[in-house]
Amino acid sequence: MRVMFWGTPEFATPPLRALLGEGFDVVGVVTQPDRPVGRSRSSLKAPPVKQVAVEEGIPVLQPERPRDGEFLGQLRSLAPDISVVVAYGQLLPREAIELPRLGTINIHASLLPRLRGAAPIQAAILEGLEQTGVSIMRMVQKLDAGPVILQLGTRVFDDETYGELALRLAELGAAALIESLALIELGKATEVPQDESLATYAPKIDREHTRVDWSRDAKAVARVVRAYDPRPGAVAVLGGQDVKLFGARFAPAPESAHDGEVLSVGEDGMVVACRAGAVRLHQVQPQGKRRMSASDWHRGRGVAPGDRFA
Repeated sequence: MRVMFWGTPEFATPPLRALLGEGFDVVGVVTQPDRPVGRSRSSLKAPPVKQVAVEEGIPVLQPERPRDGEFLGQLRSLAPDISVVVAYGQLLPREAIELPRLGTINIHASLLPRLRGAAPIQAAILEGLEQTGVSIMRMVQKLDAGPVILQLGTRVFDDETYGELALRLAELGAAALIESLALIELGKATEVPQDESLATYAPKIDREHTRVDWSRDAKAVARVVRAYDPRPGAVAVLGGQDVKLFGARFAPAPESAHDGEVLSVGEDGMVVACRAGAVRLHQVQPQGKRRMSASDWHRGRGVAPGDRFA
């Protein structure tokens, strides 16, 4: 089976490596163009899946938009039997979806039809779900709405960050992908339509989503911090400056504490009061500085008990 692989972030590399490890013939990788990085924006960084493809000698296609005639001609010349899409980052045109003889399948990081959209892993944490997983589905032009071939579930742990859950789901997705391709190759895959009445959505993250609201209860605040750890980081304001927060755990707080008040700072983290309870934060990244422990920030006189986050 000749496979065309579409993907961009680190989340996509375990499925790509799994395909190669299982001996699938990956005829090409489609990913986003290299992007400028650093303060000067003078150097380019390749997507993680490109780095894997180059190591393996696999052709790499990096169109700005996956719909121009030249790109589709290149795709056609590689003659894939099936396309696999894993967090590519753009909508595919119908011609690209239907080009392989076996069509296109997608790995989505939720148990569809729940949490369709761009940020299902973050949303699972934000909503306090006890269970999430991955879905292998047939790709159609409606967002994450195609019939499901296979699903694998997993628990969401109480203290799990986005980064930790994403890594586990990437590995789970790799296993589900290999099993699904085997079923397709044998002609034994069953495609189950999604129940539209049960669909929910996880929209793309913008800056406002990452703002911490200290008037919420501590468990909700901790979920916000964990959902954006390590990227892009939950944001609070202290002394007029943005501070990114990481490593949140629930902590008790006196009823007299004010929302956003720093109750203590020590080697075991910084405790900040919420409307109900408090959160213990282990790491911070003050504006314009590196990520550091809360205790180091305290020793550098960046924060002290009695300070209050906005």
